[in-house]
Amino acid sequence: MDLDYTFIKPGPALSDFVESFWMLANPTNTEKEVVVLPDGRFDIFFSCSSKEPFHVTIAGLGSEPSQSAIAPESVIFAVSFKLLALEYLLDTTLSSLVNKVDYLPADFWGITVDDLSDFDGFCARVSDKMIGLLKGNVDERKRKLFDLIYTSQGSLSVSELSEAVHWTSRQINRYFNQWVGISLKTYCNILRYKASFNQIKEGKLFPEQHFTDQAHFIKEVKKFSGVTPKELTQNKNDRFIQFSTLPRK
Repeated sequence: MDLDYTFIKPGPALSDFVESFWMLANPTNTEKEVVVLPDGRFDIFFSCSSKEPFHVTIAGLGSEPSQSAIAPESVIFAVSFKLLALEYLLDTTLSSLVNKVDYLPADFWGITVDDLSDFDGFCARVSDKMIGLLKGNVDERKRKLFDLIYTSQGSLSVSELSEAVHWTSRQINRYFNQWVGISLKTYCNILRYKASFNQIKEGKLFPEQHFTDQAHFIKEVKKFSGVTPKELTQNKNDRFIQFSTLPRK
């Protein structure tokens, strides 16, 4: 793939809220058509290209594959968030942004087009901004819930999670629908699919992430990517991408 990609993990103060900072650039003069696959994150993008002015967008959670294009001679600096960021950092919901993208003000967080020339500086600047925006102490039930969700890669059932954090399934799903726009079960299925993507890229076409059986594995992969595991592993022209699993250059 003729794309440049790198990422940086956040510092400890932001580790509950930010999954990573990353940069994606298309230095060629050719548009790159891609299918973006769900990965359980939501993102804020700071972007510009030779044909488009600087702009800032927010992408909600993806629950299905989406067609996209990476503009020629373009660069994207992005922050990928964990779900606790909605309540404790951004104070906004994603309920209306599932599989959608919306524009943010061009001066969001004070970042300008000049900041897109220095990735390390960008990460430092937005980290300072976000630390200043953090709101109070995190409810320990929620912290434990998301820790279990992420460390298990979505393999625990809703009832198992509910019992572990002493929070009813109904309350958890109400929280997810309010802040995220999808149910906890759907979110866990996305994370389980995300965890299987690397094995599929390696040509392993059998379930390794707590799927019921081969048929269930194929059904879930097709649901989130639009193709079967066999078609996905072929990935002609690197058309299918999952930002969180891209190789760094």
